[in-house]
Amino acid sequence: MKIAYFTHSLASCWNHGNAHFLRGVLRELIARGHDVRALEPEGAWSLANLLGDHGDAGLEPYRTAYPDLSSTRFAADADVAELVGDAELVIVHEWNDPALVAAIGALSQTGGSFTLLFHDTHHRAVSDPDAIRAFDLSGYDGVLAFGETLSEVYRRWGWGERVWTWHEAADTRLFHPPAEQDAEREGLVWIGNWGDGERTQELEDYLFRPAQSAGLPLDIYGVRYPDEAKATLARYGIHYHGWAPNAAAPGIFARHLATVHVPRRYYTTILPGIPTIRVFEALACGIPLLSAPWSDSEGLFRVGQDFLMVQSPSAMEAALRDIRKDAALRQSLVTSGLETILARHTCAHRVDELLAIVGRLTQPDLETVA
Repeated sequence: MKIAYFTHSLASCWNHGNAHFLRGVLRELIARGHDVRALEPEGAWSLANLLGDHGDAGLEPYRTAYPDLSSTRFAADADVAELVGDAELVIVHEWNDPALVAAIGALSQTGGSFTLLFHDTHHRAVSDPDAIRAFDLSGYDGVLAFGETLSEVYRRWGWGERVWTWHEAADTRLFHPPAEQDAEREGLVWIGNWGDGERTQELEDYLFRPAQSAGLPLDIYGVRYPDEAKATLARYGIHYHGWAPNAAAPGIFARHLATVHVPRRYYTTILPGIPTIRVFEALACGIPLLSAPWSDSEGLFRVGQDFLMVQSPSAMEAALRDIRKDAALRQSLVTSGLETILARHTCAHRVDELLAIVGRLTQPDLETVA
């Protein structure tokens, strides 16, 4: 099948977590023999920030880890019909210009012979619904939403059975336990961006203070840390390393005793049940994971077995102390977490799901999805 995916950026993962998942999905599709093209707009903010901070060298980790992937950049006035070409499946990510989203939908309605899906991997449908409602999706065959609670939003907007929950997942070609443990694991690591105040207090309550109290050194990687955030990290004695390419994350995880998940507030309140892709990636890499509270309402994991979820800052401190001293607990979490990823949450699983959805749309009389 010929597939075109319109992304914000495939090349840059600077504050752009969807690139992690997209890379894994596209390389899996390519490995299965599909003809895949990724298209991204010129001047994408993620790529612009990456190049501004690190120059072209910032793209080398991506190029090295994903030699089978590439993307085509297009201008704002590009001919949409030429961009789509002879694709049989077109997927458009929500971080695209509304005019482009509408133009592709219009092309689909005026003679396009392709299946067209809209892919939403953000909380804007509830945090900034007008931004999502600004998209003209009338020409789209369906919506891929990265969590059931987000799918429910689209159902309320009238999409009914034409919205599918399509979670992110781990690219296990890259994210896996180290073949050999070169050095002793030490301390905690957190890979995440500071963002817009969506979890500032939670980070202090469930990561900075408990790590300090438990006597565990903490390394942090990420972008968009303002001076006041860096001052907070310094006050807790945290080592801040700045941006890390996603391709480097497995090696970073392999040097540390454990990592922590601190969900953004939207994913604990009005869009519960949606973990970030870092949960999938950390478990795939075989690092013990502890989490601040969130509701695994879809039963994606075996909470307490695949990872430890605490309900208070004091419980997080106690859990960190247990992790530090109990090698058997660490190994149990690693084994269980990896087992669940390999059984349910790899990019290969998501490609199976995607192809089943497309089969249902293109051959509705066939029972393509159980």
